[in-house]
Amino acid sequence: MRTIEWCDGAVRLIDQRRLPHEEIWHTYGSYQGVARAIVEMQIRGAPAIGAAAAYGVALAALASPAQTPAALQADLDEALRVLAATRPTAVNLFWALERMRTVAQAALASGVDVARAALVAEARAIADEDVETNRRMAEFGAALIADGMSLLTHCNAGALATVDIGTTLGVIHAAHEAGKRIHVYVDETRPFLQGARLTAWELMRWGVPLTLITDNMAGHFISRGKVNLVMTGADRIAANGDTANKIGTYTLGVLAHENGVPLYIVAPTTTIDLGIATGADIPIEERSPREVTHICDVPIAPAGVPVANPAFDVTPHRYIAGIVTEQGIVYPPFGVGLRRVVREA
Repeated sequence: MRTIEWCDGAVRLIDQRRLPHEEIWHTYGSYQGVARAIVEMQIRGAPAIGAAAAYGVALAALASPAQTPAALQADLDEALRVLAATRPTAVNLFWALERMRTVAQAALASGVDVARAALVAEARAIADEDVETNRRMAEFGAALIADGMSLLTHCNAGALATVDIGTTLGVIHAAHEAGKRIHVYVDETRPFLQGARLTAWELMRWGVPLTLITDNMAGHFISRGKVNLVMTGADRIAANGDTANKIGTYTLGVLAHENGVPLYIVAPTTTIDLGIATGADIPIEERSPREVTHICDVPIAPAGVPVANPAFDVTPHRYIAGIVTEQGIVYPPFGVGLRRVVREA
């Protein structure tokens, strides 16, 4: 299913905070609304955030009363600034915004009406391309999964994290559809429970056999030979292959490496940031303490307790067996291969 759509000059998206118990959709007619939806995790997942931000820029263009290119450019610059401030780690956000900025600058030379139409078309193209990108990644990644394998995944990297199909879950779905007998261990993914709420929901809809586990059970199952492959998505990949993903992925990388289980990352080339050398340069978002102290608005910790809540961690490239992209699978050493797939894309 498409988790974000353009509908008659507005953006319609599923509220992922309400899943799995309610399927609620919201419609936004302003870039400010889209920005709030990103910040508040109504929509999440690096590719989905990028598509949503692109649609936000298109909304800004349509809503602007500007009659001159200079005035419209000023309104777009403000929208780009607000949208860029929503989530600092996912590089797809900045890739999509830069692509929209480039289109705007070129189209404004032909007038404000041309620019508005061009920005709507470009946002829709970004969303459509994401679907095709995920389909190609699914084909490459499914080849890594043999009949009878058990996989472990973390967070949610399915259709909900993209426009449709998904990255990691797209691979798993493709293997399942091919008739391979697979089983998936799903990390609950504290503190926001994307695994328990979202990944489990998606896999159950598809009929993929799964077992939900707490994050601190992963080492137990890996060490006992229950897991053949660990597979996750990514929010940003540095030029050397270091990968930022949902907090807890680094732990899985160490556990998998210690027990001889390969870890594969599934991510589009838009998640690769060749502008940063290593994972040490990736900004890590710090989110609200309430996500840690409460579950579904129920307090679970003493009032006033100090809290740290980094949303992501960085897995060093030495723990990663390969990176699945829409241009193929990149194996170590990652530097040359990542530059190649970005160039080809």
